[in-house]
Order: sequence, then C-alpha cells, then structure tokens
Amino acid sequence: MTRVLFAGGGTAGHVEPALAVARAFRAAHPDSRISFMGTREGLEARLVPEAGFDLHFISKVRIARRLSPSLLAAPFSLLRSVAQSLSLMRDADLVVGFGGYVSAPAYIAAALTRTPIVIHEANARPGLANRLGALFTPHTAIAHPIDSGKLSRALFAGLPLREDVLSAYRSASKDWQSARKSAKSALGFDPTKPLIFIFGGSQGSVALNTVIANSRSDLLAQGIQILHGVGARNTAPEAMNGYQAHGYIADMATAYLAADLVISRSGAVTCAEVNTLARFALFIPLPIGNGEQELNARDLVSQSRAQILAQNNFTPSWLVSNIQGLLSQSASAPVAGSDVDINAASKMVSLMEHALHGGK
Repeated sequence: MTRVLFAGGGTAGHVEPALAVARAFRAAHPDSRISFMGTREGLEARLVPEAGFDLHFISKVRIARRLSPSLLAAPFSLLRSVAQSLSLMRDADLVVGFGGYVSAPAYIAAALTRTPIVIHEANARPGLANRLGALFTPHTAIAHPIDSGKLSRALFAGLPLREDVLSAYRSASKDWQSARKSAKSALGFDPTKPLIFIFGGSQGSVALNTVIANSRSDLLAQGIQILHGVGARNTAPEAMNGYQAHGYIADMATAYLAADLVISRSGAVTCAEVNTLARFALFIPLPIGNGEQELNARDLVSQSRAQILAQNNFTPSWLVSNIQGLLSQSASAPVAGSDVDINAASKMVSLMEHALHGGK
C-alpha cells in the first residue's frame, strides 16, 4: 500500500489542485492511503474533509512580507511546524507539495527523513515555499513557464482542474455554442442577452463588489445581465431584474460557460478555469503579493482572451464606458475553451509514480 501525504493549504490556489491530483492518484491506485497536512485557518480545513481525505493539522508559519517584529518569531514557528511534520513522515512514502504556509515545513521534514518529494507550482512566479522545496528534489512540475531558478527545468504539467470543470469541458466540447446558451438558461438568464460574471474568490472582494454596486444600474440599462458572486462574508445587494447576487457560486463551471465576460482576480486556479471554459476575461490582479497574479494572466492576454486592468483603474465609470468594447472582444474570441490543462492531474500522477520508483 502506497502512503501519500499532500501538503498545500491556505488558499484555493493551493488546495484545489492538490485535491484534483489526490483524486486522480486514488483512481489510479485504489489501495493507496492518502492524507493531507494543513492548518486550521486555511481553506483546507473545510475542503479536504469534504473531499473525503484525512487531514492532519500543523501550526501555521507566519512570515511577514515586510519588516516587522513578527519576523523574529518566524524561525521558532517554523521549527515547531517542522517538528510536527516530522511525526507525519513515519507514515509517508511520498510527500506532494503545492506551496503555501504548510509546504515549507513539510519539505524540510521530508528532506530530513529522506522521504521523496514531488512539487507542483501553480503560479507564473514561484512562491518561497516551492523555491525552497525545489532544492530537495528533482521531481517538480509547473503550470506556467518559469524563466530562472531550479523550477525553470520542471515538467510543464499544467494546472490540475476540479472534476466539475473537467466534466463541463468534456460535455461542452460536443457543441460549444449550444453549451454556452444552455448554461445561461440554466442559471435563469436570457440566452439572447450578454451576461457578465464577476467574483472575487470564495470570500469575495470589497473593491470589485463596490464597483459593481455602483455601476449595475447603468449596465442593466444597456441590456447587460449580471451574475455576481459577492463572497461568503459580504452582504448581497438588493435584487434587480437581470441581476443575481450570491454569497457563494456552487456551480462555477456553468457560470464560466454562460458568461460573455468574466471579471475576477487572476489567481492561478481562476486563470486555468477561465482558460478551460470561459470565453473572455477582464482580470483585476490582487494589488498585494509578489506580482504573480498579473503574470498568471499574461498567457490569456497573448491569446486575445483576456485583458488586465490595475485595481485603481477599475472604477464604475471605467466599466460603464468600456463594457461594450470588452463584449466586442469577447465576441471575437474563440467560442471553444482550451484543453491545455485537461491532462494536468494525470501528468502529476505519472510524476509521483516516477518519484516513488526512485526516479527510474
């Protein structure tokens, strides 16, 4: 029985690809024992148990992005998390990491116990944890080309997709035009009118929500319909004809298919899902971090399937003035989605098998 320990937590960008690969490995190796390590604060605390996998908690390693007193405590919290991770290595034949707070102590513990490591980097600019982990293993994979560093030589696997996105792609591939019209109807919208789908992640984005709240009347007056994922922690604006607001969008695949225009952040998972199912996107990169969100979106821009706009330029007046131009670009974009990430999970399974057999 093969025992695999997955490490990747905090955000959907780390958790969702890990779950996709875990499902694919379980399908290929039904007798395997798969578990995850994570923190109580991350999305993995909810998503991993819901997916039917065991989850072991370790302490979160907090490393401030700027100089602050908390940096003094970072080495001690890292040592504590590594010690907790070491106890999990006794039951692991392989560690598979996807970055984030959980992965760095997992990589160090695996290196100390000589447990094989496989790494997947979802972003176009690698995070600190995966750059560290890549020093301990040759078994690495990426979703975007990386210009320098050890990860520049990694397997180009793509980004492992959720099963609902994969299923929607396979179904829509039979007739993309009909699939997009049917998706609009399924969501309760008029299939003959343009539809915007805007969301800011599972928790929502106050900045994006504010722009829509202050522009929706003008957009509706232009005959444009709006599906708005406001986020679980935000209050939905009052209903209007042609406007739907939801705290949580359960069926993201149908929303992508239905939308003539997606407006969202450009996290790695979002970019991959837009590439697979959507037609055209306006990306508003998160204005914090190491700039990876803008880099993630550039490939779609090069395909004329997306536009990038800085958050400080995304205003109600800008959106109302530019919406028709964005919809015109969408109409010129390919009606079909992309299959570039369809086999990413199976490629990761092959890389895991390679690592388990000593790289032979």
